Amino acid sequence: MSHATQALSYLKDHHAQYLEELQAFLRLPSISALSDYKSAVKDTAIWLKERLHQAGMVVSRVDETEGNPIVYAETDQDPTKPTILVYGHYDVQPVDPLDQWTHPPFTPTITDNILYARGASDDKGQVYMQLIAAEAWMKTGTLPVNLKFLFEGEEEIGSIHLDDYIRSHQDQLHADVAVISDTPMFADGVPAVCYGLRGLAALEVHIEGPRQDLHSGVFGGAVANPAHVLAQILASLHDSEGRVTVPGFYDAVDTLSATERENFGSLPFDATEFLASTGSPALYGESGYTTLERIWTRPTLEVNGMWSGFIGEGRKTIIPQSAHAKISCRLVPHQDPDDILDRVEEYLRQQCPPTVRLRIERGEGAPGSVTPLDHPATQAAVQAIRDIYHKEAAYIRMGGSIPVVVTFDTVLHIPTVLLGFALPNENFHAPNEHFHLDNFYKGAETVATLWHYLGERAES
Repeated sequence: MSHATQALSYLKDHHAQYLEELQAFLRLPSISALSDYKSAVKDTAIWLKERLHQAGMVVSRVDETEGNPIVYAETDQDPTKPTILVYGHYDVQPVDPLDQWTHPPFTPTITDNILYARGASDDKGQVYMQLIAAEAWMKTGTLPVNLKFLFEGEEEIGSIHLDDYIRSHQDQLHADVAVISDTPMFADGVPAVCYGLRGLAALEVHIEGPRQDLHSGVFGGAVANPAHVLAQILASLHDSEGRVTVPGFYDAVDTLSATERENFGSLPFDATEFLASTGSPALYGESGYTTLERIWTRPTLEVNGMWSGFIGEGRKTIIPQSAHAKISCRLVPHQDPDDILDRVEEYLRQQCPPTVRLRIERGEGAPGSVTPLDHPATQAAVQAIRDIYHKEAAYIRMGGSIPVVVTFDTVLHIPTVLLGFALPNENFHAPNEHFHLDNFYKGAETVATLWHYLGERAES
């Protein structure tokens, strides 16, 4: 029996133990966004550190930051083997609205082989899946790779202190490739390797007119209404084909290859079902692209919020003193966030008339990322999926952002394999979050198999 087969057998033989331990992990209310749960976040970090030690890590510790702690662990480091950096997060989202939960969010409940709890799929279940995949190897033989684990407690609040930690621990975190299990499969029964993420650039727009709200009967028609001006500017940001009108916005955007378009077109995507999930009356987007192409490979500019004037009950006939909007851009690889913000800001200034004052506050930004499909680590993940699920992996991108992937690329100079096993409809960030246990167990087996293929490819 090969070492890989022994590791898989060990995982299967310990299903009951692992399920019990995962539920203990999920009972810890590690909500990073709420200060009342700070001690619970710390307790969760300690629990995870101790469980990593129990699994056989030679190093397992809690590193304090100015915010929530980072848990770091590593196996024996053999210089002849490739080194894999495993990232995940142990913090979870708040549980509001509580009355929409079928079961208490921190009382793990199993129904029809589905585990319900906050953090079940995002990301405690997938973090624990990575841990037991490593333990199975260490309990049955010798790991074919070196493993380093980096688990943070601030992902749900923007990973505030993670970049500084990575920059100050570059030697410790040196690796050949990173693996993250914090992404979904494409659909039920369709395991996937995600090779691309969009980036982000954000800003706030403030239009200011008179020094105070004015009576619309006395001043209406004599001074510009900031709400009208803002609405006109925002409306000008897109043309009738759904394209962003900011000059140069698309200059760095790669042309989508015929191969990628063919791959996306072959996926079992149901546009009608997708539309129904949104509750919108019809789909919309940039002309010339399918829905998957729009959300995975095209940049966007969205108005996230607008506010101005009187919005209370009844009527107050005024010209508001100011109007405001929050804007974010989803960026594709090779678009630079600072460059995009420069271009958007310049366009807004050009569109703003002299009858009002414009103030812009620039926010956060992070570029998109892409890992080549032919990278050995990507292909090792594809082979691992083939072995465990007995089907070909779907190649997908994601419309969202995982900023740490960019940090791994720019600071540690390593690519990232995104290999997640949650399903898109498992309610992460919403009431009744859950994780299908079949994918939890198969995910652990796939990750254990990935270690085998990464070690094997390094030897060849």
